[in-house]
Amino acid sequence: MSHDHSHHHSHAPLEAGKLNAAFITGIILNLLFVVIEVFAGLRVSSLSLIADAGHNLADVGALALSLLAFKLLASKPTKNYTYGYRKTSVLVALFNAMVLLVSIGAILYEAAHRFFYPEPIPGITIAIVAGIGIVINAVSALFFMRDKEHDLNVKSAYLHLLSDAGVSLALVIAGITIYYTHMYWLDSVMSIVVAIVIMAGTWRLLRDSLRLSLDGVPANIEIDAIRKIALGIPGVKDLHHIHIWALSTTETALTAHLVLKDSTTVEEENKIKHNLRHELEHKNIHHITLETEREGEVCNKENC
Repeated sequence: MSHDHSHHHSHAPLEAGKLNAAFITGIILNLLFVVIEVFAGLRVSSLSLIADAGHNLADVGALALSLLAFKLLASKPTKNYTYGYRKTSVLVALFNAMVLLVSIGAILYEAAHRFFYPEPIPGITIAIVAGIGIVINAVSALFFMRDKEHDLNVKSAYLHLLSDAGVSLALVIAGITIYYTHMYWLDSVMSIVVAIVIMAGTWRLLRDSLRLSLDGVPANIEIDAIRKIALGIPGVKDLHHIHIWALSTTETALTAHLVLKDSTTVEEENKIKHNLRHELEHKNIHHITLETEREGEVCNKENC
């Protein structure tokens, strides 16, 4: 049996300096908007603004998490942490999701109370503050537009900011409606809508981060599809004992037993492994360890 360890990385046209600046600028702009929303929300007693401030604060955390994951890709392994500190991004995501669930409960409780006991609020103030949110989120999203197709982390940040702009647009419409109709209960309804939007994103974040923290197969990868790719390479008879797990929110590792024909030469074996690694890189798997076997060999490993 022979072993092959590869740690190839993708060479997508990502400019670290520009992306770093994009993340930091996005974090500063959104943090500034959170302060504006909290101040205005408390001043005019608007629950929808305060709820959206919580939503945007969560987005600041998400952007910071994306920046952390981006930075930790370069973390060097040590004797005690042989993969570096990449997994930190997964643990922070899990913690972030649990904190968000608590905040959603608080928003819904207060919204239910306000719905039955609405308070007069200046709708035009809500509309103006939410309008600022549209500008800030749209500008922040533009920073990530160029690289969104080159990295899943960047695309996640881009889509997140666009959805935030959509929520702010809904608040602008609600604020104008309140101003003209004095339907103050709309403030509670919009805060519930914001809570539902946060819940949808939080549930995915909780599910995915829990899966990755338990070394589950990342959601965008299927073991059967990986086996099919391997069997499509001439000379490969089987791929088994497959383990796939996340090293971080952006990196995936794989170990497997690669079964080759008995007549396979060393040169052919190296070519097969090279071709398989190349195919797996297209599936965003860049840390690969393969143990090769011949058809006639008996594998006594568990799950073979």
